[in-house]
Amino acid sequence: MLSAKSSEVVEATLPVVGAAIGDITPRFYDRLFAAHPELLRDLFNRGNQANGTQREALAGSIAAFASALIAHPDQRPDAMLARIAHKHVSVGIESAQYKIVREHLFAAIVEVLGEAVTPEVAAAWDEVYWLMANALIAIEDRLRAEAAAGGDPAELWRPYTVIARHQETSTVASYLVRPADGRPAPVPRPGQYVSVRTRLADGARQIRQYSLSGGADGALRFSVKREPGGEVSGHLHDHLYTGDTVELAPPLGDITLAEGNGPVLLASAGIGNTPMTAMLDHLAATGSTRRIVSVHGDRDQLSHAFRADLEQLTARLSDATAHVFYERPLGDWPAERTGLVDLSTVEVPAGTTAYLCGPLPFLRAVRGQLLAAGVPAADIHYEVFGPDLWLGAVRA
Repeated sequence: MLSAKSSEVVEATLPVVGAAIGDITPRFYDRLFAAHPELLRDLFNRGNQANGTQREALAGSIAAFASALIAHPDQRPDAMLARIAHKHVSVGIESAQYKIVREHLFAAIVEVLGEAVTPEVAAAWDEVYWLMANALIAIEDRLRAEAAAGGDPAELWRPYTVIARHQETSTVASYLVRPADGRPAPVPRPGQYVSVRTRLADGARQIRQYSLSGGADGALRFSVKREPGGEVSGHLHDHLYTGDTVELAPPLGDITLAEGNGPVLLASAGIGNTPMTAMLDHLAATGSTRRIVSVHGDRDQLSHAFRADLEQLTARLSDATAHVFYERPLGDWPAERTGLVDLSTVEVPAGTTAYLCGPLPFLRAVRGQLLAAGVPAADIHYEVFGPDLWLGAVRA
């Protein structure tokens, strides 16, 4: 809970801090990496640092957390922190690192705002920071214990052997992997992802998250799209083949398929259909009789990964339909399915729970279409690859 005195100070200074956060975050990261270059080399995503998305995500999370505390000073908004906590555990962030972050973050705030950071202001924002940090630490400790499943929570990384590699499209490859140590693989929830750690040519051990797209018989399947300039995705495509070993962290992620009997809508664009394929696979494997509507948008048929999976899994389900939209379809393709995803042409059953995954413009458009169709905001869940720049703008 945020104290009454600090709540007043934070509310009064939030516009100033919020306006300066774009200057504060780059200075914070510059200071942090100057003091701890190993964090950029082996923990933070160098690509997201280079393009600025990680810095935007940090700014959004701080502003959203502070705003939530002001609106509800007697409550700690743990729910909005769950997604951040899953990401932190997936890359191995430790509780001791929060003190390091605090040191360099507050130094950057003072550097930007100067004399405006009075002792009273510093104390109030320090309270905000530790409320957020301690909430994350508590959630992350629980997630580590759950992921360990009776093992050592400190043992994040395990070696896995690639038992099969399948080229889904020219830019998407799927890897079927099994623990190299002979112990059972963890059982993921449909929609979760795994972190993959790989050593690059310059010696850096970079980490990326990839959604699980299925798996069976004690094996996990994750899929990787080769991104333009993507140093890890390119390395995996070029160097990871059947028989090779790769390091994985346990499955994590808070956007997972909920049990129940109500209708489900799975909407995706591009490689966003990876977790949706895992959800559909689970529904088919369990013989679900739920009403299931799958909607996917892609550039064309050749770019559509898991196209055959969508057809086969839909056919195995008793009450499922699939709707595919191609922006530039090849050959003869129905005119009503050409262009961007348009849910006004799709029947959305009453009582639907929706799961979305794809680029931010797609998420915003489809969420708006679902709200217009009468789906409550609480029943619309989304996953976005990379830093969540939507945090604070919408809570799905």
